[in-house]
Amino acid sequence: MKPTLLILAAGMGSRYGGLKQVEPIGPNGEVIMDYSIYDAIRAGFGKVVFVIRKSFAGEFKELFDHKLRGKIETEYVFQELEYLPEGYSVPPDRKKPWGTAHAILVTKDVIKEPFCQLNADDFYGYKAFRSMAGFLSGSLKPHQYSMIGYKLRNTLSEFGSVSRGICDVDPDNYLQKIVETTKIYKERGEIVSLEPDGDVRYLTGDESVSMNIWGFQPDIFKIIEEKFIKFLDYNGHLPKSEIFIPSVVYEIITEQRATVEVLKGDSLWFGVTYQEDKPYVVSRVRKLIEDGEYPEKLF
Repeated sequence: MKPTLLILAAGMGSRYGGLKQVEPIGPNGEVIMDYSIYDAIRAGFGKVVFVIRKSFAGEFKELFDHKLRGKIETEYVFQELEYLPEGYSVPPDRKKPWGTAHAILVTKDVIKEPFCQLNADDFYGYKAFRSMAGFLSGSLKPHQYSMIGYKLRNTLSEFGSVSRGICDVDPDNYLQKIVETTKIYKERGEIVSLEPDGDVRYLTGDESVSMNIWGFQPDIFKIIEEKFIKFLDYNGHLPKSEIFIPSVVYEIITEQRATVEVLKGDSLWFGVTYQEDKPYVVSRVRKLIEDGEYPEKLF
């Protein structure tokens, strides 16, 4: 059974200032997701599932339906506030989506095979998809998951702070802990983190970080639903509260309910966090094409 690629594309990119998921970065109008899907197809994935919002479904389908037809099975799932467990309702002042764990949960009826979940606006590189496909196609035990780890220094922006999940990895390459660090930036040649208490922490840049590319099996859905119900009971009334998949993963590792193998992200990562990042991303894609990593026209 071929694994599935799950792309989370429901966010609107508030810092970027628009629907950055469909910003062209390739020579023929390709978006970052095009390169992820292209890499997934050649790595052996059999289906792509997009999590999107109904408000831009038409734009999304127009962008992908024609180019992917006949190349990979494609499905669209909507992440809406109303997708809640039985007995729960949306608070009147709630407008913000419920978070990445909820975005994965809404796909439980269409994903029945091992799957790789990733962000729509990050360029992960072919080696990451090849590593993930190899893991997901193997003989997996229940609750045996994975993630791609990248070096922190290779995931920063020149134009502002970024949020990264800094990982504690044991000698056998299993994830032990993940700490969401929300304000990491470069300053006078150093990599620093502004802590919640106002302290500044200096980082080496060699830290392993999660860029939200995870390998899961369908048994994760039951766990996420359980955690989501608990989240709703304690935090659902807060209008800006969210449940993030790294937090869910950390909890189940701590509870010894799952293992997460950290696969090395030897590929070049880059993403569009700020508008100023786009020229760099365009230039990197052009260089990869010139080096023969990708064809001039993907589809």
